[in-house]
Amino acid sequence: MTLQQLKYVIEVASRGSINEAAKRLFISQPSLSNAIKELELEMGISIFERTNKGITLSKEGVEFLSYARQVVEQAELLESRYLNAKPSPQHFSVSTQHYAFAVNAFVSLVREHGHEEYELMLRETKTYEIIEDVKTMRSEIGILYLNDFNRGVIDKLLKSANLQFTSLFTAMPHVFISIHNPLARQKVVTIDELQDYPYLSFDQGEYNSFHFSEEILSTLSRKKSITVNDRATLFNLLIGLNGYTISTGVLSSDLNGNEIIPVPLAIDEVINVGWIAQKNMPLSVLGAAYIEALKEAVAP
Repeated sequence: MTLQQLKYVIEVASRGSINEAAKRLFISQPSLSNAIKELELEMGISIFERTNKGITLSKEGVEFLSYARQVVEQAELLESRYLNAKPSPQHFSVSTQHYAFAVNAFVSLVREHGHEEYELMLRETKTYEIIEDVKTMRSEIGILYLNDFNRGVIDKLLKSANLQFTSLFTAMPHVFISIHNPLARQKVVTIDELQDYPYLSFDQGEYNSFHFSEEILSTLSRKKSITVNDRATLFNLLIGLNGYTISTGVLSSDLNGNEIIPVPLAIDEVINVGWIAQKNMPLSVLGAAYIEALKEAVAP
């Protein structure tokens, strides 16, 4: 086993393609494939599963990748310290539901830990895809919420994928509305008071089960509802149509301005927002730094 082979595994896992990884590494595809096959033979495991749809990490490969990243990170620290070597481009990816604080934490991570070169990814995506991304190590960390309604289904998926949920904070439900919405003057709003306003929610695509909804109370019937794919569109519709969505109440004026405010929702529910990662596997340097940035971003 060589350090170069470990770097090859990391690159293939990051790209999800032998061909793309070979281009990035400036070697031929056969050479890369042979190097990985030799490593798999030496280790006695199949690191990747190869199908007609492409290449993905095996269950053993997910664990191997975690240790490979640690070894490569430590080797680069040694080289930087004693050989004055230029650090390799940093790699880190997080998949999240549509939370402004996740973006704030990402900004803090890049400002504090970004070197001259880095390849980072922030994916605001669907709930099921967040779990799949972390399961396959496309992302090291995922951010989503649990509550009494979705916990049974989400916990089952996390367990089968060998993932662990760690709580960041709990919050009472709030509605996000425009400062010009008549309800903005109230200290609290009820479900009945929202009936005449457009309800905005995030599309969950193929896995459009109520249990994967980013918004609690997803089973309620609404007179007016609009589904969107991104946070910017949702916020524009909040303002333009006097719509509303249901979330944690944590907003960022730096990112979203002052046109949208959270107002407490009069309902007996608790939202537990947290992060998921591979169980019993240490986080990378950037992964650990991002978690600290998340904690700072949601601190009262």
